[in-house]
Amino acid sequence: MNHLKTFILLAVMTALFMGIGYLIGGPTGMGVALLFAGGMNLFSYWNADKIVLKMYKAQPVDEQHPNAVVRNYVADVRQMANDAGMPQPQVAIIPSDQPNAFATGRNPQNAAVCATTGLLDMLTREEVRGVMAHELAHVKNRDTLTMTVTATIAGAIAALANFALFFGGNDRERPGGMIGTLALMILAPMAAGLVQMAISRSREYEADRVGAEIAGDPQALASALQKIEAYAKRIHNPTAERNPASGQLFIINPLAGRGADNLFSTHPATGNRVRALMELGAKMGMRPRATQPAPEPIQPRPAAGFATGVPTTPPSSTSRKGPWG
Repeated sequence: MNHLKTFILLAVMTALFMGIGYLIGGPTGMGVALLFAGGMNLFSYWNADKIVLKMYKAQPVDEQHPNAVVRNYVADVRQMANDAGMPQPQVAIIPSDQPNAFATGRNPQNAAVCATTGLLDMLTREEVRGVMAHELAHVKNRDTLTMTVTATIAGAIAALANFALFFGGNDRERPGGMIGTLALMILAPMAAGLVQMAISRSREYEADRVGAEIAGDPQALASALQKIEAYAKRIHNPTAERNPASGQLFIINPLAGRGADNLFSTHPATGNRVRALMELGAKMGMRPRATQPAPEPIQPRPAAGFATGVPTTPPSSTSRKGPWG
């Protein structure tokens, strides 16, 4: 049912794309848009992951990296992938102060998982493990292709809708005229955002559950989610803001710093995700860890051991600075 639902929603996005083509060029424009959408889907299947990695300037890393934190990050990802019976993904870091992470790739054999430098700076090793286990769960569930292709199509719909304003609205003989063009220019990207939301939300909950099982620590992921959301509201991600359709790839909405970008959020409410993870931890027989009150102001690059509103994961060794600050 999940695959059928995703197929239907992707078909809706393709229909939106064709509708804009019809508005611009009538039946001929719709046919051209259909061919373009088919070609874009095929291109996205083979290349969307490479485009996303290049967009965010992802840098592959391995166990030979000079920084010990990065080496631990790579080793943990490889160990968890092995324990989950998965092919080893490419491991990369993204130069961004905002703590976040995503996975991409057309299948588990051609997947990549990425963490930002801010994530490795601001979270404990156990929390980073929880986050990356979530990303491995997306790979294992084969969510990465769907999410990457959806982001590509949604971005193209927004671009084509703007194109329609300039080239489709002034000709009264074209279907819809100026009013139809303006309506579709506004509504098509909104509808594409709703489709993204519908595809992404259920997959995030499932990736939380499977990721918590892979890492063996739902509370660490719960703590990480609250930290990431808190920092994302204060540390902007310029690349994501320039390419908002790619926001659904991340574990927490990277556009959270700007309220207008949350109109159609592709992520479930973090509080609901945290609650589900804590319940999963209880079912696994884990005792809740001591809680600490949430801090007042949140500053970039804090010291290790930053407290959140959920049980925190104590670091496995003495406190450390992150690799970039």
